[in-house]
Amino acid sequence: MKGREIVIGVTGGIAAYKTAALVSRLVQAGAGVTVIMTQAATQLVAPKTFEALTGRPVALDMWAPLSAHPHIDLAEKAEILCVAPATANFLAKAACGLADDLLSTTVLAFAGPVVIAPAMNTRMWQKPAVQRNVQRLREDGFILIDPEEGYLSCGMTGPGRMAEPETIFQRLKAILEEMSGPPAESG
Repeated sequence: MKGREIVIGVTGGIAAYKTAALVSRLVQAGAGVTVIMTQAATQLVAPKTFEALTGRPVALDMWAPLSAHPHIDLAEKAEILCVAPATANFLAKAACGLADDLLSTTVLAFAGPVVIAPAMNTRMWQKPAVQRNVQRLREDGFILIDPEEGYLSCGMTGPGRMAEPETIFQRLKAILEEMSGPPAESG
């Protein structure tokens, strides 16, 4: 992971707090991480959390003075893009190619692998519309890490929990290794 560039998108699911652990793990492994947060995500985790973990400013909107074309710049800089958690709203937007915020426009501008870790209420996850969007994303080449079963913040138990940060980390690591081959052994 050392020297690899990763963009992490954070949407407005309660599992956003788990993404801090993922970002910390990536940074500790030597990756350069830039976080894009949706407005809804900022209601759950403060951007300063990710700034402290990454040592980089958090990208929040299309019109912030990061650059003239922040979605293009972010897309060109990264080797892999991961959205964790990915809400039902984000899945629908990505499946339809909608681009109305910095994260969704960056996803459309990104040419590399996009990994999505959905998280939502069990009933939402099981809705036919959500499952159609998931299938469409798979067909379009997105890599999905299915949610796990367990206790959800709404009090329900079932599928919908975002995959654990270590699970997502290992998947990102494996994809990056596939892209460039395994790291050289020393000794």
